[in-house]
Amino acid sequence: MTDQVTDPLAALQDKEPSKPPRSQWIDVWDQLKHHKGAMFGGGFLIFITLAVLFGPYIYTVDATQIDIRNKDMRPIYVGLWDSSAKVGWNKPLGSDQLGRDILAQLIAGGRASMAVGWAAMVLALVIGAGVGVVSGYFKKADFWLMRFTDLVLSLPILPLLLVAVTLFRQPLNEAFGPEGGMFVLIVSVIGLTSWMQTARIVRGDILALKEREFILAARSIGTTPGKIIARHLLPNVVSPIMVSATLGLATAIITESALSFLGVGFPSDFPTWGKLLADAVQRMEQYPERVVLPGILISLTVLGVNYLGDGLRDALDPRIRGR
Repeated sequence: MTDQVTDPLAALQDKEPSKPPRSQWIDVWDQLKHHKGAMFGGGFLIFITLAVLFGPYIYTVDATQIDIRNKDMRPIYVGLWDSSAKVGWNKPLGSDQLGRDILAQLIAGGRASMAVGWAAMVLALVIGAGVGVVSGYFKKADFWLMRFTDLVLSLPILPLLLVAVTLFRQPLNEAFGPEGGMFVLIVSVIGLTSWMQTARIVRGDILALKEREFILAARSIGTTPGKIIARHLLPNVVSPIMVSATLGLATAIITESALSFLGVGFPSDFPTWGKLLADAVQRMEQYPERVVLPGILISLTVLGVNYLGDGLRDALDPRIRGR
């Protein structure tokens, strides 16, 4: 039996092709899918978004149609224990004091509330990320931008919102119509008063990142600040921006609901979740479901968004990923 002579160089060579590096987003998903709260929040957010987008095509009842003959109808489930309740299969969740279908109003109101929330969140993210990047990277602008951020943080938000709506409602209504003008106004006001937390979070990350070796190497070869920000800094602050986006969406939905509840939001014939709550308060003892249904939708949506943000924060943080 002859001994086989092994080549030392051949022994060091890999016999199998090396696997491609594992994507960071795969690790994030592996962490996120084990977070029960995040799964519930993300699932409910997707469900409610699809429901308000495609609901009007499935349930084709007009939310603003008045039907006095069928007013003050109770939901079908109320008839299970109260045989004297006025219910009807054509209005499964009942009708209000003008005979308008509550299910159709909830779908239409959800579409308005979610549209305001998403649009205001995007506006706040753009402003906050821009202020945070400029403040963190350019030392000369840091002092003035952060003092301006502190000034806006110190302002009472709700009175400021009420004053802005009072001042700019009429000009925007004339330019974009009653619904379009109020949509632009509410989105602008919420976005312009919700960017401060994002700016502070992004600024803190930029201050730490700009002293890293790869940023110093980019500066040493003459890379312009704009390219450094676009290619190196912004991709590395996506994680805090995504977490801030979820929290901003919840804040925008609550703020819009509060404005509509106070009667300074959309017109009275335009349904939103907050407007449905305001209309139902006067008769909530007789018809409690009119308060409970939009309240549950607002609460579950905001709770789901907050759970999703909590899960994203844990999954995107490499220090606690895998625990």
